[in-house]
Amino acid sequence: MKINFYNEQDINVWKYERLIKRVFKAFNRKERFDIIFVTKDEIKRINNEFRKKDAVTDVISFANIDDPMNFDYKSLGEIFICVEKAFEQANEYGHSKAREMLFLAVHGYLHLCGFDHIEKEDEKIMFKIQDDILDKAGIKR
Repeated sequence: MKINFYNEQDINVWKYERLIKRVFKAFNRKERFDIIFVTKDEIKRINNEFRKKDAVTDVISFANIDDPMNFDYKSLGEIFICVEKAFEQANEYGHSKAREMLFLAVHGYLHLCGFDHIEKEDEKIMFKIQDDILDKAGIKR
């Protein structure tokens, strides 16, 4: 799996990039996607422009393809992670910043693969997959 990282904010994220790469390497797939680390202002702008929600959020994903299981090795899309929001949530939830950053990357990836959590049953499925991936990586709450 190939992940391109772009850091568009002032917090150093190299150790989170390494962790994310390590976890996704275990997937042994040929997909690729981008992760862009952004500020609160930028994610709020994106959230407002594309989701009509004038609020800061933690992660937003944009899939490039209609059928994630038939992608012909094209880029799945982009995942925007707000580092400041992720760090706040880590403190709020009482776990590490690394765990929160990895959770958001996995969450965004699953959205790129077509999962969502709008309906309660879909949420159970998506969150179970997230937990399984994080558990396998040894990332606990």
